[in-house]
Amino acid sequence: MKNIVFLIAFVLPFSLFSQDYKDPGNMQVSAKDAHYEKGDVALYNYVYEKIKFSKEAIANKPAGDVMISFDVESDSTLTGFKVVSGIGYGVDEEIVKVLKTLKFVPSIQNGFPIKMNLMYTFPIRL
Repeated sequence: MKNIVFLIAFVLPFSLFSQDYKDPGNMQVSAKDAHYEKGDVALYNYVYEKIKFSKEAIANKPAGDVMISFDVESDSTLTGFKVVSGIGYGVDEEIVKVLKTLKFVPSIQNGFPIKMNLMYTFPIRL
């Protein structure tokens, strides 16, 4: 019994000190999301100014929200457009057409521009 107690008392401290502490360094991640340079209000104003509704859309007066997802590439271009929810009558496609003309500030992570997905909702009331 003495041997077991002695063995436990002698071996246990070695296991407690078996690993050295390694400082992980600076683990802070500096990140900045992609955004329209002039701000969201300017983005919505630009889209609403440039959108051209079809005759069919004007006649049917659709109302609702158009939700569009797209990627902001590291070179500021927009790609991968997807209409998540739309109202039809060509309104969804027209908003995508207007958005394709814009440039966004890319997302920055650890000082490097990276691709980021954004989603915007455009309320439409004709």
